[in-house]
Amino acid sequence: MRKLSAFLLILLSACLQTGPQLPAETSLPATTATAEKGETISPTTPPGENSSPFQVYFTDPYATSASTYRGGIDEDLVSAIDSAQKTIDIAMLNINLDRVGDALVRAHRRGVQVRLVMDSAALDGNVPRRLEGEGIPIIGDRRESLMHNKFLVIDGLEVWTGSLNLTATGVYEDHNNMIRIRSSRVAENYTVEFNEMFVEDLFGDNIRAATPNARLTLDGRQVEVYFSPDDGVLQHLIQLVQSAQSSIQFLAFSFTSDALADAMIERAQAGVQVQGVFDSDQIDSNQGGDYDRLRQAGLDVRRDSLPGQMHHKVILVDDQVVVTGSYNFSNSAEKRNDENVVIVYDPPLAGLYWVEFEKIFNRAR
Repeated sequence: MRKLSAFLLILLSACLQTGPQLPAETSLPATTATAEKGETISPTTPPGENSSPFQVYFTDPYATSASTYRGGIDEDLVSAIDSAQKTIDIAMLNINLDRVGDALVRAHRRGVQVRLVMDSAALDGNVPRRLEGEGIPIIGDRRESLMHNKFLVIDGLEVWTGSLNLTATGVYEDHNNMIRIRSSRVAENYTVEFNEMFVEDLFGDNIRAATPNARLTLDGRQVEVYFSPDDGVLQHLIQLVQSAQSSIQFLAFSFTSDALADAMIERAQAGVQVQGVFDSDQIDSNQGGDYDRLRQAGLDVRRDSLPGQMHHKVILVDDQVVVTGSYNFSNSAEKRNDENVVIVYDPPLAGLYWVEFEKIFNRAR
């Protein structure tokens, strides 16, 4: 049984935080967006209160049109790209949205420095080829493991990240999230990681841990930013799960990490409510998946029954903490792929992600 409704969560003070006090930062002002055409676009503070540095977006295949590719969250991202003044750095597994390609070309032609890092397997797509033809530099990882990151840094001032690849299926057929974070220090973290790949040609386990602001406070909210394999993401997630006192919810495209499953089972045995949804296709295809193991331990985990992929990689803890990013809960994500994770201690933000969790959980089987 939920302790708080999503409505009450959104009305909670955004200044509530857990964990130690960390170096503070004032974010850039955030605009308040309005949901249109079925998309969920929400600030984490109610209208009239101080702006939040976070804005969260969820895809909604039930409301947007896959036949016309209109009404999706890519339209808001294009607006942000069109507002860029100096730089756009993108690390993305794959890009095939013409709308995004058009916006990057416009930025390049007006003098914005545009740089991309992609997984080499996706470089032959129409959009990457067009961007290269315009003189926009793109490099691939040239590795068997994946350059699986999904983030954009605009003007060194804001970051867009989450589970979404910039593809038509990702926006219009699958269930994904993106979080927009307005913060120069968070942007610095992602720029350092981007340059490690783009400038230094370091990918996968050829790494160096160099995240400058891994833990900080942003307008009173604790934020943690980690990259894999650089920063030992799994141990941070295990520690967070082990700290849960009342509830854990997760949405997992791929979940094969036995150590993370062990931590969830231990908390469930201690009386913490644990609920989760797995992507059904991944349950059937993954070797060593933890769906059956968690169910046998008595946890309320389910298969999604959604159109497209349930592509989220989200953990919620105690109605207060959100984990999101590109990182699947797998050994490949921990040890071989290039991944990014952000952890935000913010009850209003957790409330928005809980609404998305409940929608998917209630339709799962």
